[in-house]
Parts: sequence; structure tokens; C-alpha cells
Amino acid sequence: MKRSVNMHEDLIAGCRVNNRKSQLQIYNLYYKAMFNTAFRIVKHSAEAEDVMQEAFLTGFQKIADYKGEASFGAWLKRIVINRAIDQLKKQKESVSLEESGIEPMTEESNENYLEVLSYKTDQIRKGIEQLGEDDRMIMSLFLLEGYDHDEISQFMQISNNASRTRFSRAKHRLRDWLKQQKIDELVN
Repeated sequence: MKRSVNMHEDLIAGCRVNNRKSQLQIYNLYYKAMFNTAFRIVKHSAEAEDVMQEAFLTGFQKIADYKGEASFGAWLKRIVINRAIDQLKKQKESVSLEESGIEPMTEESNENYLEVLSYKTDQIRKGIEQLGEDDRMIMSLFLLEGYDHDEISQFMQISNNASRTRFSRAKHRLRDWLKQQKIDELVN
């Protein structure tokens, strides 16, 4: 795993000096995951491909902004998500709140919503902490860090199917824990 981290650091260093081979290797490491992320948002393969390509270009152009606080994959995935959201905004015709029949949130209802959301997030984090180390790692990597199962399987040196199976089992354990804590609204 340490060798993998060093390899990533070397590739990122190469990208910082515009080394095409390093850029190609980074692309080859991440293109499937980034395409899947874009596709889940834009729902069309051609658009997902465009979003992914634009995100890689942006990532390579702004690689100096990457500080290593999160994993490179998570940083790049954030760029993909932002590009995909921008793409959706371009496509959708804006609908005013009056036309949609949706009442705007008041400041009080917004505060209540944020309090409930914060509480639920805290409870889910506590539940994740109750899991075993491997389960906790997979849940955190997938849900909190934004890695896909291909990336997780590489980091943990397990198969893709093992990553998916462990994630599914961990999710069930988390759901059971939340039910035991009588936090039913979180699991439905």
C-alpha cells in the first residue's frame, strides 16, 4: 500500500510539471471511476464522457491547487461532480418557485432542517464508529471520501466483489445499530 501511495505522489509530481506520461497514467488509473461518477449524475454516456474529459483537463490545469489534504481521487471526483452539476444546470430550464408550487423555506424552517440533518449525520457517524475496522474503513472510503469499489479494492488489496460484499454487510450492521438506537427515521 505504501508503494501505491509513493507511486501516486510520483505521478502527481509529474503532472505538476506537465509530464504527459504521468498525466496518462493518472488518467488510466481514474477514468473508469470518474466516468461512472459523471454518468450517475448526467445519465447519458456521451455527456458523461465530455464531463469526465473536461474534469481531467481542469484537474491537470489546477493540479497546483491540490494540497494533499484529501486523496487525489477524492479531489478529482469533486471536480467531476462540479462539472456534471454545471452540465445539468446548462440543460435544465430554470423553473421559478411560483411555477413549481414549492414554498420557499423560511429561516426558521431552514434552521430546523439543518439541526435535524446535523443530528442524523452525527448518529450515522457514531454508528460507523461502532463497526469493525475493515467495515469502518470501507464505509468511510465509500460514503465519506467518495471512492468507488475499484479504488477501495486496490487500497485494501481485496477483490472488487469483496469490497462490495463488505460494504453491503457493513451497511446492514449500521442499519441494525441505528434501529437498536431507535433512530428509525434514519434507516427508512
